[in-house]
Formats: sequence, structure tokens, C-alpha cells
Amino acid sequence: MSGVRFSLAFTIAVNHLFFLAVAESDSPLPIAEFDDPNLDKQDALAGILDDDSPYPEVRSAVANTDDPEIPVSTIRSWVIGVAWSVLIPGLNQFFYMRYPSVTIGGIVAQLLSFPIGRAWARYVPNAKICGMSLNPGPFTIKEHLTVSEPCSVGATSGTVLTEIVAVQRVYYNQIYNFGFQWMIVMSTQLIGFSIGGVSRRFLVDPPSMIWPANLVTCALFNTLHSQNYAGIGDYKGIDRERFFFYCFVGSVCYYFLPGYLFQALSVFSWVVCWIVPNNVVVNQMFGYSHGMGMGLVTFDWAQIAYIGSPLATPWWAEANIVAGFLIFYCNTATSGILNIFREHRFPQFVPVILHGFWSRISARGSYDNTGNAYNVTRIINSDASLNVDAFKSYSPIFLSATFAVSYGLSFASITATLTHAFLFYGKQIWTQARRSLHEQPDVHARLMSRYQQVPEWYYGIIFVAMFVFSVVCIESLGTDLPIWAFILALAISFIYVIPCGMIQAITNQQVGLNVIAELIVGYAVPGRPVAMMLFKTWGYITMAQALTFSSDFKLGHYMKIPPRTMFFAQVLCATIAGTVQLGVQAWMFTNIVDMCNPQQRSGFVCPNTEVFGTASIVWGVIGPARQFSKGQIYYALTFFFPLGVLLPIIAWLFSKRFPNSWIRYLKVVLAGTSFIPPANAVNYITWAIIGFTFQYIIRRRYFSWWTKYNYVLSAALDSGVAIGVILIFFCLQYPQNGSIGKNSIQSWWGNTVFIHTADYLGTPLRVLENGQTRFG
Repeated sequence: MSGVRFSLAFTIAVNHLFFLAVAESDSPLPIAEFDDPNLDKQDALAGILDDDSPYPEVRSAVANTDDPEIPVSTIRSWVIGVAWSVLIPGLNQFFYMRYPSVTIGGIVAQLLSFPIGRAWARYVPNAKICGMSLNPGPFTIKEHLTVSEPCSVGATSGTVLTEIVAVQRVYYNQIYNFGFQWMIVMSTQLIGFSIGGVSRRFLVDPPSMIWPANLVTCALFNTLHSQNYAGIGDYKGIDRERFFFYCFVGSVCYYFLPGYLFQALSVFSWVVCWIVPNNVVVNQMFGYSHGMGMGLVTFDWAQIAYIGSPLATPWWAEANIVAGFLIFYCNTATSGILNIFREHRFPQFVPVILHGFWSRISARGSYDNTGNAYNVTRIINSDASLNVDAFKSYSPIFLSATFAVSYGLSFASITATLTHAFLFYGKQIWTQARRSLHEQPDVHARLMSRYQQVPEWYYGIIFVAMFVFSVVCIESLGTDLPIWAFILALAISFIYVIPCGMIQAITNQQVGLNVIAELIVGYAVPGRPVAMMLFKTWGYITMAQALTFSSDFKLGHYMKIPPRTMFFAQVLCATIAGTVQLGVQAWMFTNIVDMCNPQQRSGFVCPNTEVFGTASIVWGVIGPARQFSKGQIYYALTFFFPLGVLLPIIAWLFSKRFPNSWIRYLKVVLAGTSFIPPANAVNYITWAIIGFTFQYIIRRRYFSWWTKYNYVLSAALDSGVAIGVILIFFCLQYPQNGSIGKNSIQSWWGNTVFIHTADYLGTPLRVLENGQTRFG
């Protein structure tokens, strides 16, 4: 098998163009083959961390011991885990089609599994079934992870995959039988799983791949199970269990204020927008819905943590993201000055230098040349093909300033990711291609090496089977997607999974491939919307799934879950989740009247299906050639591609010339703005302020407190918001179609003041004058 492993690793290395011929010596193995900003270099070089992680974040959240005798794969864990695999994905699929909606995340399963497992241990008799004990004793931490984490993989991701089925039904009147639908969903899920499995030696085994978001989860597991280990430190405050309980209860109770009772606290722009609600310029600057969000104040943790928990991401990475955000806004302003977007032709939806302000700067949608939402039904034929004459007589597509610039930075981040990985991580990738688990210079890897590993051919079998499923669906269903395009989509996922995975594992930020996938398929197979959706699914969502699975592999690595148990749990749960979600969606279309109709009386208007369907028309029917090719409105954005290649080279050259300078911390400047729109300044700046406070000031000055409580606090706040959202939705919003408190709580000033503003209403800075029919 060593030959197979080497061949697979070598193939990946070649595919990624990272074949740096580095001669290896017999010297001690380094922690990381690159300048790692997360590394505790002083203690690591001193050799005092041989029995613990060289990363302070990992030491504070992950135990450096393991007991192989702790029960893991038990009847109890499988029963509870399968139950969650049915219940949570099914509920999420049901509410995904509704507006307003709610998402039940994996953290809910993590919290609820704990009392359920404890109750099972206390009340279920200790009988045996097929030689396995029905109640093996106390509910263990390893059972807890096996129950909750793998089953959260399909909790939300599967709902995105089923959108293909919904769009085909609603927009293109294509209804496939359940078997073909199932094969499409499974192929995307499990091809991603197989890619993640093969790349685990690059993204999971190395200690430098810390996956910061997992540290919050580990801290919560260890807190619930009262685990004590050296990394907690010797701070003498209250124990972590009580600290979590206090913060969790406080977070749940407090969320009722910004989430229901006083929603203006979430979008707190009282200084200007509430005082002058009809002043368009002021609302464009300080508004949160369609403006720049320069009010910079929010009292809602859901807003602060919208782009991720600021307590989980390292400060140097947060500084990168804030720098990228500032560049984003400066770029938006500069684009107006340079007239890149033809301000004189269409001033309403592009950066405009008019008294220093912009017009509808942060709208998420697309618009026509009258200022209204773009009506795609006016430009397509009955078979969903483009009516060129109707398109020319109607209008080009116009985007808001932030939307347009976000596309440009997405283009730059795509090329910058490969260049950065080649220059900064090339040696690491080459080394990991030849290093086995027991050779990793990390206590967690050494502890995991005692367990039987999952052979690469397991993942190979899954990949081949799902590849066949995909080809059968493509050829049998008339999708208009050529097989070569399908292979190209998979190649994109393979090429980017390691560079994007390494960046996410180090910085807690994921580089998305959705834009580049849409761009490629739009040029490669123009005028085919269904083909566009499938290409995007296999080219982008497959990679995202691979990174999700890699993150879960790392979580199992930290918690010392046997790899084969984790493998079968993930495959089983992903399969069940996808099947359940397809079944729920089919039942809804069959039994709910006017499903996906904008006037559906129970709110099942399918908002995400509309977005997905519109994207299929914009990118698949109209195509990028009419938006980004030379002579088109957004042609200037294509120059971000070479910019993305150039910037990492400059940073690399500077880091070689000045190895101790701040340049070495530049990692994710371009990728940090992927949440804009709808995110704006209030999300980024408040996030950065909290991150700077905890991840820099408190971490440096009160390290023992930070070590003991930081990740527990993050878990408590995230958990409290998740539970608060569910309580508000099911107790106060979903019953009676949301009419509870309609004439009292819902209508008082604190819940309506932000609605009656130019920002919330999306009032543009310029409007059509009398007698004018269109802009330009």
C-alpha cells in the first residue's frame, strides 16, 4: 500500500504544480516547512513542547493525552447519530424553502446529544445485541463526537445540493426520477469526501494545519466532559464548565433583545440614519442594508460573528482581513474616480464621486437600466435559452459597486491562491507527500498513529463509484454538460483543494471557487443553464465539501477518534442526510400548494431557489461574455487575474529580502472580503475590534485567562445565539404565521425605526427624471 499512497500523493503534487525538488536529510523533522505565524517558535525550538502542540491555540483547546480504551463505536453512538442524520437535515431542508427561515447547525446536535447520551447511560438497561452492549457505561467524549460532528456534515450542505433539483423543477420544468436526483446529490457529496480523504496527509496530519474553527468545538467537548489537561493552564478562576454555563445562558437570554424585542440593536445606526431617515447620502454612508455600514456599532453577536467568530481566528489573520476590507472600500472609491464602470453612462449602480458618496453601494441583486431589479423572464425563450433581440432591447445587467468589486477581488484571489501556495507552501506540500503519520513532529499525530488508518483505496472506490453515477446522470438526463466539462470541473476541485485547504487550515478563511466556476462554464458551454449549475456543483461545491470533510478529519484527529470509525460515520451520515433531504423536498413539492410561488400563504416561497435560478440564467443563459469580455461593462475586472499572480510574488520577494518583517504575515488579504455583499463595515470593524481585544491584547497580557476561557467563551456565545434563534423562531415567529405580537412587540419603535429609512428601502441617490425612460 505504500506504493499506492506514494503514487496518489505524487499525482496530487503534480496536479498542483508544486513539485519542488527538495533534498531531505536525516535531521530532526521541522514543525512546518514554511514561516508559520501561528507557531510558538521559542518553546518549540527549546524542545519543551515534545509532549504537546507547538501552537498555543491548540494546547489550550486540545488534550495531549489519549485513552484507547474509551468506547467510541457503540450502539448508543450509532443510534443517536443516525437519528440526528435524519432529523436535522430533514428540518433544515423543510425550512430552507421558507422565508423567514432558520438553520439548525451542528452545534445544536452537539449540545442536545450530551443530555441524551447521559440519559441513555442512566436509564437504558445493559443488555447485549449481537454481542454489543446496549449501555456500555458513561457517555464518553469520543461517543459524543462520533454522534454529533460527522452527522453535521450534511445538515446544511445538502440543502445547497438539492437546489439543482428544485431549480430544474421550478425554472425549467424538468422533473427527474428520484434515483437520478439521488445519484447527483450523492456524487457531489462523496466525490468531495474522497478528495478530502486523499488530501488528508496535506491538510490533516501536519501539526501546522491547526483549523482554528475546530478549536472552539474541541473546547466545548472538553468542557462538557470536564476534561483536564496541561494546556488549560493554571489560572485560578471558576472552572470552565461553570464559565460556559453562565455565558451560554446569558447569550441565549440576551439574544432575545436584538433578535426579537429590540431589533434596532442589531443595526444600530441611530446617530444619523434614525435622525434623518430620508437623507439618502447619509443613509448610503451609515446604513446597514444598502449602505456602507459606517455606523460601526452593533450589539448583536450574530452580526459580529457573521464572518466567523473573532475569538477563533488568529489576530494576524484578522489583520489581513481588515486590510483587505480597507483595500476593498478604497478600490470601490477609486473605480468611480477612474470611471471604470462608465459612471457617465450609468451612474446609479456604480461607484459615483458625488459629494464623496455612493449610490446603492451594497445591493446584492442585479439591476436593469431603469433602476429596477433585473427581470430575467424578459430575455429568455420558453426553453430557457437566450432571446438575443429581447436582451438587446431590454438592458444589460448592472451590479452595485460592492458586488462588482467583490467579483474583481474574487478573480484576484483565485490566481493569488495558487501563486501563494506555490511560493510559500511548496516545500511543505512536497514534504508531506512523502511523510507518513508517525513521522509527523506532533504529539497528536503520534497518538493517532496507534490506530488503523483508512487506506487510500477506500476513497478510490468511492470516487470511481460516484464518477460513474455522475456520468450516467449527465448522459441520461440531457443536461447539456459534456463529459469533458465534467472532468474539467473535477480538475478544478482537485487543483484548488490543497492550496485553499492550507489557507483555511492556517487562517480560518476559505477561498471560494463559485465565481471562477461560473466564469469558466459560462465561456466553455455558453447558453446552457442546467450545465452551468452542474458544473458549478462539481467544480466548487465538491471542493467545499472536501474541505468540510478535511475539517472533520482534523477534529477527529484532535479528539483521537479511530480514523476508520470516523470514515464510516461520515459516509453513512452524508448518505442518509442527502437521501432524507431529497425525500423531504419531493414531499413538499407534492403536498404543499403553490410551492415556490411568491404569494405562497405559509411562506414557502423558495428564496434560495430564486437566487440559484437567477444565477443559472445570468451565468448560463446570458453568460460572462456579455459582461466581462473586452468592450463590455465589467471588462476592467478581468485585470484582477494578473494582479492576483503579481501580488504574492512581490510579497514573497520582500519576505526573502526582509525575513523578519511584517510582510510574512500577508496571507489572505484578497480573500477576506468574500462576504461583501451582504456584509459591510459594521460586520468587519466590530469583528476586528473584538478580535484585537481577545486575540492580541488579552492573549498577550492575560495569557493564562485566555488559555482557559477564550475558546469556551466563543463556544458559549455561538451556542447561545444558535439556541436563541431556534427558540424565537419556533415559539414566536413560526406559530400563527408570525402574527404573534403583530400589534405590540413587532410594531413598537425599537422594531420599526430602522425600517422607515432610505437605507432599508434601498432608495437610490439618483432617480429617473421626468420623461427619462432609462439611464445612459
